[in-house]
Amino acid sequence: MRSTVSFILDGKIIDLEFKNSEEFSSTSTVLNYLRSLHTHKGVKEGCAEGDCGACTVVLAEFVDNKISYRAVDSCLIFLPMIHGKQLITVENLKSPEGELHPVQQSMVDLYSSQCGFCTPGIIMAMFALYKNYSKPTREQIDDALTGNLCRCTGYRPIVEASTKSCVHNCTDHFTDDEPQIIELLKSISKESIHIQTDNQKYFRPASLGEAISLKHQHPEAIIINGATDIALHVTKNHELLKEIIDLSGVEELKAITKTDSSIKIGAGVSLNDILLPIEKDFPALHEMLKVFGSHQIRNLATLGGNLGSASPIGDTLPVLMAYDANVVLESLNGRRVIPFNDYIIGYRKTVRKPDELITSIIVQKLTNGSIVKSYKVSKRKYLDISTVSAGFKIDLNGINVKSIILAYGGMAERTKRALTVEQFLIGKRWERKTVEQAMTLIEKDFTPISDARGSAEFRIKAAQNLLMKFWLETKK
Repeated sequence: MRSTVSFILDGKIIDLEFKNSEEFSSTSTVLNYLRSLHTHKGVKEGCAEGDCGACTVVLAEFVDNKISYRAVDSCLIFLPMIHGKQLITVENLKSPEGELHPVQQSMVDLYSSQCGFCTPGIIMAMFALYKNYSKPTREQIDDALTGNLCRCTGYRPIVEASTKSCVHNCTDHFTDDEPQIIELLKSISKESIHIQTDNQKYFRPASLGEAISLKHQHPEAIIINGATDIALHVTKNHELLKEIIDLSGVEELKAITKTDSSIKIGAGVSLNDILLPIEKDFPALHEMLKVFGSHQIRNLATLGGNLGSASPIGDTLPVLMAYDANVVLESLNGRRVIPFNDYIIGYRKTVRKPDELITSIIVQKLTNGSIVKSYKVSKRKYLDISTVSAGFKIDLNGINVKSIILAYGGMAERTKRALTVEQFLIGKRWERKTVEQAMTLIEKDFTPISDARGSAEFRIKAAQNLLMKFWLETKK
């Protein structure tokens, strides 16, 4: 067990010791660390909540015998979370001879920057795209840039710069320093980290068994599994998180297992890594994840984290409820498999016991004839919190409703099913007249609140209209 955090920056290993540090704590963000360095001022703080992308950096790690590159928001990452990784900023992109990287040069050539505040973050998002694709599609370019706001230039020249720089031969994106970086990454120990100061304890276990044991010893400790939600307690509310168990180093939680009838997704798998495995068999979940946050957010966020927060507006929760998913909880006392319908019991409250961890989510494949759809109503299509979200499932017996699940987010203190509407529809003909009658019953199941995202009246109307949309998309 170690108390230092080690990572690569500027081609060398950096060792950070927190015990006697007056400048940094274990919940200092990577953004604030970089801003403290005279040589890495390119990264900017715009929002401190992962919404603007001005703080985008790239994390590289050695996975499956190659280096994997991911664009992330450095304002959402605590320093221990980058242990064993390479941290790449805009200052690292130019060649030793001083030549600009192709993504930088294309931004210059196509006049893609004005004030320059957001440009370093955009450059790093483009750099990750450059590393991961030799000929990205327009959809892939748009997705890569979704997490970067630009109020000056407009996105046309930025997209054009991405297109120009990221179309290259497959071997072009490998650099001469990669063999050296790989050796440095291999040399960093993967052992557990335990950082303890006078007012804070930070644990980063290296195995699931150790994580479960730590949760038993520290039942009040905050679990982070991506930290895209918990980090805001530090960056926005300036809270001191006294006990933290960080699951980012537990490889057992990052596995995806497929069977003929289901998929088992580890609680630590990033949402971007889930997209491809679920695209064919779970299209409704795939569609919801595509509009979950941004590319940078999805590189950090996990299903385990989303389920752990149990937010009433969590995007994945309604669609997982529609799929009849199961949540797997583990502790020293054993393993429990909880149907998703029974998992959430109140506002950010679940049946998870203080000593339990979410270890995986099991989603069953649909039987013949079952249809699942997911919907999200928000002010922006991407990178926005939902006002109302929904996950619907229907089984028809001819033209009659055999069974139906209507799960909504943003309509109550928790993700909740419209049970009155469901009971009304079962056994009836799946036709417009019936659906119009069912829409009037939404108010019997929900009494939503008004807030900055939408009024209670709007939420009721949106929930009703989503039911009609579901009928229009399934009536055939």
